[in-house]
Amino acid sequence: MKKTLAMLLAAMLLLSVTGFAPAEGGQTLTVVTWDATTTPYLIAQKEAFEASHPGVTIEYVDVASQDYAVKTTTMLEGNDKSDVYMIKEIDNLINWQKQGFAAPLNAYVEATNYDLSGFVGTEVNYSVDGELYAVPFRSDFWVLYYNKDLFDAAGVAYPTNDMTWDEYAALAKQMTKDGVYGTHYHTWLSAVANWTVADGVNTLADHEYDDLLYFYKLYQDLEDSGACMAYAELKASGLHYSAAFANGNIAMMPMGYWYVSTLIGYHNDGTCSFNWGITAVPHAEGVAAGSSFGNLTGAMINEKSENKDLAWEYVSWLGGEEGAAATASVGARPAYVSENVADAMASVAGFPTDENSKAALIPSFVGMEWPVADKVADIKTIVNEEHSLIMAREVTPEEGIEEMNERVAELFK
Repeated sequence: MKKTLAMLLAAMLLLSVTGFAPAEGGQTLTVVTWDATTTPYLIAQKEAFEASHPGVTIEYVDVASQDYAVKTTTMLEGNDKSDVYMIKEIDNLINWQKQGFAAPLNAYVEATNYDLSGFVGTEVNYSVDGELYAVPFRSDFWVLYYNKDLFDAAGVAYPTNDMTWDEYAALAKQMTKDGVYGTHYHTWLSAVANWTVADGVNTLADHEYDDLLYFYKLYQDLEDSGACMAYAELKASGLHYSAAFANGNIAMMPMGYWYVSTLIGYHNDGTCSFNWGITAVPHAEGVAAGSSFGNLTGAMINEKSENKDLAWEYVSWLGGEEGAAATASVGARPAYVSENVADAMASVAGFPTDENSKAALIPSFVGMEWPVADKVADIKTIVNEEHSLIMAREVTPEEGIEEMNERVAELFK
């Protein structure tokens, strides 16, 4: 009786504060996305939402991934009334908001007391002038992978969830011997020097890049000591990070969480058989342990939707604990952070059973690899060009960073 009364009062509150009626069964919700029939987490989300909302059907509108930004914008400009649009890139949402296609969500959040704290700061990337326009549901932040068998053979303690970058570098050198590399860096900027954005202050679009110098020097010192493969060698061979770590002679590797499912697959098909684990990526001095960076995937309610109430039920469910559990059930990384979500992720067959690996699933902060900013595409081109020159040692880190500063400044003159 009390539960029924509470539900009735909640529904009345939603209607009185926002004018939105709670959704009822017997409805179809159209969701625009990409790769709908081949993406495991989309299938899991649909099944779980429909099971918990009898009479409601999720109908995916599948748009080709490579054409998503262009085709979805054309659909919205053509007065499409699909209820929800999934967000592939943050700048897509910002452009749609400017064009009036994204429904504002603050009233829903306030009326339903929707808890945003589980997004550890990532939701602000979907806000414009303090108004939320989408809810994140995936966030592939970066972690540190390590080969347990190599550490065991060397008699060295495993990496921890609270290491500074200096401690990590010392550990990498300690593990480098007898054909074993202490660590591995893929050739991307994000794998080498993007760690500065994990402090919640710096971004790669702030027009100032001196903070990258420490990470380039750390990398070059490790390369010079033989603790990692040389950039020139990797570029010449085309060796992919996934195969490099799977070879079994690399002790540690910073990489996105998406690699977990790859490693599990490698174990299942016999590509590799060593024991592995993950920890939080190392952190700079003065930055909280567990801080990382990554990318977001989210869901936006179409301003032209005729089912906004149901769309909010779906979007809020998708980003919350229940939706996160569905996403995690197939090995994908939800944006929502909690012990329950970590339990769901750690329960996936093939995930490491140690507590440290599970603890790495609960980041303290996740910054964005590239923020939404004016001329960000041009900035990205400049920074990556100078990154390649630094890595190839055609310029020093100091020279490359000076060029980043000067070239980006020129964009805004």
